[in-house]
Amino acid sequence: MERVVLGIGAAALLVYALAFASPYGLRVLTVAGVYALATFGFQIVFGLGGALSLAQGAFFGVGAYVTGILGSRYGLGFEATFPLSMLVPLLLALPVGLAVLRLESHYFALATLGIAQVLHLLAVNLPDLTGGSNGLAGVPPVMLFGWAVPRGLPMAGLVWALVALGGLIGWRLARGRLGRSLTMLRDDPLAAATLGLDVGRLRLAAFGISALFAGAAGALAVHTQRVVSPEVLEFPVMVSILTIAIVGGRGRMAGAVLGAVLLLHLPEWFRFLERGYLVVYGAALLATVVLAPDGLTGLLDRIAVHRIAARLFGRRPHAPVATKEPPLPPVRPEGLVVEDLRKSFGGVRAVDGVSLDLRPGVITGLIGPNGSGKSTVINLLSGLERPEGGRVLLGGREVTGARADRLARAGLARSFQAAALPDRTGVLEAVAAARLAVDPDAATAEAHARWALDRLGVGGLAGQCCDGLPAALRRRVELARALVRRPAVLLLDEPAAGLTDGEKAELAALLRDLAGEGMAILLVEHDMGFLLPLAGRVLCLDRGRMIYDGPAEGVRRNSAVAEAYLGRGAAA
Repeated sequence: MERVVLGIGAAALLVYALAFASPYGLRVLTVAGVYALATFGFQIVFGLGGALSLAQGAFFGVGAYVTGILGSRYGLGFEATFPLSMLVPLLLALPVGLAVLRLESHYFALATLGIAQVLHLLAVNLPDLTGGSNGLAGVPPVMLFGWAVPRGLPMAGLVWALVALGGLIGWRLARGRLGRSLTMLRDDPLAAATLGLDVGRLRLAAFGISALFAGAAGALAVHTQRVVSPEVLEFPVMVSILTIAIVGGRGRMAGAVLGAVLLLHLPEWFRFLERGYLVVYGAALLATVVLAPDGLTGLLDRIAVHRIAARLFGRRPHAPVATKEPPLPPVRPEGLVVEDLRKSFGGVRAVDGVSLDLRPGVITGLIGPNGSGKSTVINLLSGLERPEGGRVLLGGREVTGARADRLARAGLARSFQAAALPDRTGVLEAVAAARLAVDPDAATAEAHARWALDRLGVGGLAGQCCDGLPAALRRRVELARALVRRPAVLLLDEPAAGLTDGEKAELAALLRDLAGEGMAILLVEHDMGFLLPLAGRVLCLDRGRMIYDGPAEGVRRNSAVAEAYLGRGAAA
């Protein structure tokens, strides 16, 4: 769909530029291309990664000042200033990103906005370098092979050629491992970490890429205007980029192009209204946001334009890659040992001196009343919480307090009490996300995901969306995400909840098969009829403390377990 929109849009812009655009119209079109290029980077960090970076305008301004200063003061040409205008914002973004990317939500947005304000103050108060409030004039034109690119059609052609290149790069990034990993991070950061995705590294990569695109756009903006001033660092630039991304379609390169063209041309189309044009312009933008919350490209998707395009251009839906054999390493014969694990929340001791041994080929049950600490134990073992005391050994190596992504890459996988599947994502893509951290490309990850889905008997769901799947199928898909990594240790948090008796029997058979392959499984479950025939060993928690650790057949006879969890009638 996105390629079709870009193709049609490129043809329309070419016809307009060659046959209909006035000199002023070409200038507006050139500026639209500049903003589209800046928005490509914002689509990576915000659209895909979900990080509301308000520093994109600042990186745009830094790129503009690098070109302005080096070109007007030192006479450097385009072949030197353009790459430097990308490099300097990148070098600025990396340390800034390390400092602020740990912040969440509005705190991150405010931090990045503060960076932009500091840079604006520097531009105004360093007149010897930046020209101060008046800026720098006399920026030379772009020189290509000794030819000075004039304004008008040649400059518009150069800008939009770079937009086409940048859009292709952005599209490939969005469709590849990075884009899919960022989407998982945006939809559910906790689940992304447990799939082995390094959250910090992904966010920093997205932040750096956004700076590269913004710097390139800033350089082109200066060559278009032949002057640079503090206006390129002011907040309206950032607002324009944000508006373009939202109106065009969040996370879509075609949306950046469509949004930029509309945002820059709408004021010109309404200019005949004189003083009232701003009201109409604002109303048009508001109507777009209300009627198309997923952006204009999302609206095109919803009205099924892609079906018409498929007939016109012969496009076919993407077919998942199938494999006959699992192209995965065998399960490693390792286990998990926990010694004296402790964790408190405020004055509540959620886990108090818990020790357990998850052995290869053994299904271990973990039971207890609500609030006894079962989910906290799984969160501690999977890296979502840090223990206050105790030791955790995975495969003989101490991993106490390790991050969730490192534990996942070391051979640990888990499921959640409520199946954590991303909305508006295909089943195959959701399962393939668990392989993005280890496979060389997205196609290989999809091949492995297809194997895992077939292994669980739900290969037919590969082309469907996760939205609306019934509980039993959602459980299967989430289990496929855990299985596709072929972990040494598998932690399952109530996987049988909401299943019918027949579905529970199928799940039990699957878990026995996985244990038979050498996997160590910890199974948190309330259904004793499902758990006890499966588990070779059962642990029972009460108020964070272990009150039973023994064979499954002894659970019902234990008076402490009966008193705390099963009820007095169970022991009798």
